[in-house]
Amino acid sequence: MTEHHEHQHEEPKAESLIDKIAEKIHAHDSSSSDSEDDKGSASATIKSKIYRLFGRERPVHKVFGGGKPADIFLWRNKKVSGGVLGGATVAWILFELLEYHFLTLICHILMAALAVVFLWSNASFFINKSLPHIPQVHIPEGPVKEIASALRVEINRAIAVLREIASGRDLKSFLSAIAGLWVLSIVGSWFNFLTLLYIGVILLFTVPVFYEKYDDKVDSYAEKAMAELKKQYAVFDAKVLSKIPRGPLKDKKIA
Repeated sequence: MTEHHEHQHEEPKAESLIDKIAEKIHAHDSSSSDSEDDKGSASATIKSKIYRLFGRERPVHKVFGGGKPADIFLWRNKKVSGGVLGGATVAWILFELLEYHFLTLICHILMAALAVVFLWSNASFFINKSLPHIPQVHIPEGPVKEIASALRVEINRAIAVLREIASGRDLKSFLSAIAGLWVLSIVGSWFNFLTLLYIGVILLFTVPVFYEKYDDKVDSYAEKAMAELKKQYAVFDAKVLSKIPRGPLKDKKIA
């Protein structure tokens, strides 16, 4: 009877000990999960503060519009991208290396196509074969309007930027524009317009896809370069730009 009573007295103690252990394990799990959440939020905050080139906040594909042009430039469709780049290369070889004139090339292609179709159409009567099917080609109105509208927007934006720079309100933008145009004039003296255009095509098909693949490393180097440029500009501003006399810019009030 005494042993039975002692056994009943020990069972609550064992249960209370198990409950305490379970509570400690649960408290440890909750604290560890909270620390993991804090680490996750901290890492997300750190990622959000990472320097991005040109202030980019969207993926490279979205920067290029996210449509078919972006797929072509970023080699999402390798056949189309290779075809466009190959066509640009063939055109550059024909017009630059072989010195073929554009009008001459178009006339020769049309002459060859018309001769082949004409001979095929007349020979089909003698060899008892059907006439060649000549498709009807027409330029759709929608894409032409979209391209014209996009060009209009970009041209107006460029004119607005040039007007803002020429207004004399921002010396930094003025010096940057002058330096950019000066570098472009030097590059233009090295190459003709066609070669310069082909170099631009090559850069469009190589730089974005390279940046998309190694954006973290490129952004890291770009952040260091921008910090150094800002440091040098601060020295130049203190020694040169700040000593240039400038009158106050005030808006004239119309009476």
